[in-house]
Amino acid sequence: MPPTHDTTEAAPPEAVTPLLRGIDVLRRLTDAGGRMPVGELERAAGLARSTVDRITATLTRMGYVRVEGRDIVLAPRLLELGNAYLASVRLPDLLGGLADDLADALDESVSLAVADGDGIRFVHQATRRRAMSVSFRIGDRLPAERTAPGALFAAEWDEDLWAGWRERRGGGNGGFEQRVTEARESGWAVDDQLIEPGLVALSVPVREPAGRIACVLSVVSHTSRHDAGSLPEVLLPRLRDTAAVMERALREAPTAAPPAPTGLASWTGASKQELGREFVESLARGLTVLTAFGEGRETLPLTAVAEATGLARATARRALITLEHLGCVAVDGRAFRLTPRVLSLGFPPLSRTTLTRIAQPHLAELAARVRESTSLAVLAGDEVQYTGRVETSRIMNVHITIGTRFPAYATSMGRVLLAGLAPEERAERLGRTEPAALTPYTVTGRAELGALLEEVGRQGYALVDEELEVGLRSIAMPVRDRAGRVVAAVNVALHSARRSRAECVAEVLPELAVTIGAIEADLHVTERFARVPAY
Repeated sequence: MPPTHDTTEAAPPEAVTPLLRGIDVLRRLTDAGGRMPVGELERAAGLARSTVDRITATLTRMGYVRVEGRDIVLAPRLLELGNAYLASVRLPDLLGGLADDLADALDESVSLAVADGDGIRFVHQATRRRAMSVSFRIGDRLPAERTAPGALFAAEWDEDLWAGWRERRGGGNGGFEQRVTEARESGWAVDDQLIEPGLVALSVPVREPAGRIACVLSVVSHTSRHDAGSLPEVLLPRLRDTAAVMERALREAPTAAPPAPTGLASWTGASKQELGREFVESLARGLTVLTAFGEGRETLPLTAVAEATGLARATARRALITLEHLGCVAVDGRAFRLTPRVLSLGFPPLSRTTLTRIAQPHLAELAARVRESTSLAVLAGDEVQYTGRVETSRIMNVHITIGTRFPAYATSMGRVLLAGLAPEERAERLGRTEPAALTPYTVTGRAELGALLEEVGRQGYALVDEELEVGLRSIAMPVRDRAGRVVAAVNVALHSARRSRAECVAEVLPELAVTIGAIEADLHVTERFARVPAY
C-alpha cells in the first residue's frame, strides 16, 4: 500500500506550506522507523537542505526530534500528537482494560482497531510474549482487505469509499467483497492468514450508542494453536461477551471535563524571538492545533481551537484547513475532530520504545555536563541491574557494562529503588538479605540500612561513599512513572578524589535532578497509551 503521505490532490490556497512540509518530514521519518540521515531525508522529501535544517530546528525546539550525528531521530515527545487523538476518542481509556483482561483470560493477543479511510489502524494492543508473537504496533495501518476488522468496517462504507478502494486495487478484489457480505450477515469476521502466513484472527464490532462501529475487537492467534475454523468455535462467545461489556462502557461513560487552554501560541512566539528565522513559527503553530484536542475535546469549533491554543482565529483556521487536506482532521458541520491518521506522525515506532532508549540521550547529556559516568538501573531481585550507561573519556573511569548486577543495599541506585518500595516489601527484603561487607565502609546492619532507606525516601536521593568499592562515590535519584511509582534509578559515579560529598550534593545533584525531570517527561508522554518495558 502506498505511504499515507503521498497525495495527488493539490493543496488548497489557504494551506500553510511549512506545515505541509513539516508533517511530510515527520511521516517520512515514521516510515523509516524513526531515524534517517539528514541527506537521505532531504532527497526523500524533495526539499532544499536549508529548508530541512529549518524544519529540523523547529521540531527539535518542540522536542519532537533530535539530531544524533548526521541522523534525525524521532523523540518521545512527538507522541503527544497521537496521544491527543487517542485521548479525544477515549477508546483506549474506556476499553483498553477490558481488552487486557480478555487477553489474560484467553492467553492470546487482543487488539482494538478503528477505521482509517479504506484501511484500519490499531489503537490498543495486549500482546502475549511468545517466540512467535504478534508485532503490530499502536498506530500501524493495514489495508482493509488484508484484515478481519477491515471486512466489518467495509460493511459500513459508502459508495465513495468503495470507489476509492477499487481504484487503489486496480481491479480484482481477492474475495474481499464476499467477505464483507459474510461479515455484514454474521456480525463477525475471520482473517485466515491474510496478513501473514500462520496468523489467524477473529473480530467482532464494538458499536457506539448511535449504532455505528466505534472500533473492532480482535483476538489474534497462530495456526499452531487455532485455525480459521476452530477460532470462532472456541472464542466467538467470549469475544461477543466482551464486546457487549465494551458497548455498555461506551454508553455509560461519564462526560470528560475539557483541559485548560495551553497558551502554546505564546511559547511559539517566544521561540521565534529567540531562534529567529531558524524557527518556523507557522509549522510549530500548526502542530499545536493538534494538541487542542484531547479528553473532553473530541470535537471543537474553530473558536474553541483558537481559545485552546491562544492562536488568532485566522491562524487556527488555516492550520485546520491544512490538517484536513492532510487527512489529520475531519469536519463535521462546523466542528472539527482528529482522525486516526494523526497516529502516522511517529506513533508506531515510538510506541515500541523502552525506558533504556528513552533515558539514553539524557544520560549522554548529563555525562557531558558533569564530565562523569552516568547509569540507569532497575531492581532485579535483591540486586540492581544496569540497563543504560554512558562513560566519559577520563583516564581513571568507572567501567561497568550493561547487564552488570550489584547488591542493591550497597549502591546509590539500589537504595533509591529500595526506598521506593512499599514499607512492608522493603522490610521483607531487608529481612531476607544477609548484607556482606564489600569494603571497610559498607553498611551491613539491617536496622542501620532501614534508617538509611527512610532518609533516602525523605530527601529524594542517595549518596553512597566507598561502600561498593574503595574510591568509588556515587549519587542517585529515582525515576517515577505516571502513577508516581519508582521504576528505575539514575546515578553519577566518580572517583572520590574528584569531588567531595558536599560537592556531589551541591554540583552534581542539581544536574541529576534536571536529567530525571527530562527522562520522566518523555516516559510519561510515552506510557500514556503504550507499555514501556525497562529494556
